[in-house]
Amino acid sequence: MTDDDPTAIHVDQFLAHPARKVWRALTEPDLLERWLNMPNDIKPVVGHRFQLLAEPVPAAGFAGGPVVCEVLEVEPERKLSIRWGPQWTVTWRLEPEGTGTRLFLSHEGFDPDDEFQRVSRRIMGGGWRSHVPRALARLLDTLPDPAPFSIRPKAGRPPRGT
Repeated sequence: MTDDDPTAIHVDQFLAHPARKVWRALTEPDLLERWLNMPNDIKPVVGHRFQLLAEPVPAAGFAGGPVVCEVLEVEPERKLSIRWGPQWTVTWRLEPEGTGTRLFLSHEGFDPDDEFQRVSRRIMGGGWRSHVPRALARLLDTLPDPAPFSIRPKAGRPPRGT
């Protein structure tokens, strides 16, 4: 993260795991909770409204509780964009890189003239930049690698060419 843009947080993180596995960690509620530390009911469906249950952050004046979110854009294994509360948009982009995935995070919509949002950006930026990537990498290390994609013949039907 750089401080060049006071309205956003940007993170570029390499993960030594395939995009399919990273996508699961972003879009399956139990996995998302394990690394983001927020119970939720996310579904990767455009228009789906869900809640993230956030812990209190006294330094930012945030009492904690549910944060109402909405899925804005879904490109399986490539991009997930959500509205986070009334003012922010969080977008994750996944790009295959070697045997792993480059994860780009953008958390946008901070008002630099609002003290609460300036403090929130500073605190959230620290989390997105340090704690969250480590927690996500630890979770991914525990998940089995996805099975390679294969097409199987329907039951009772012999494979073609036999």
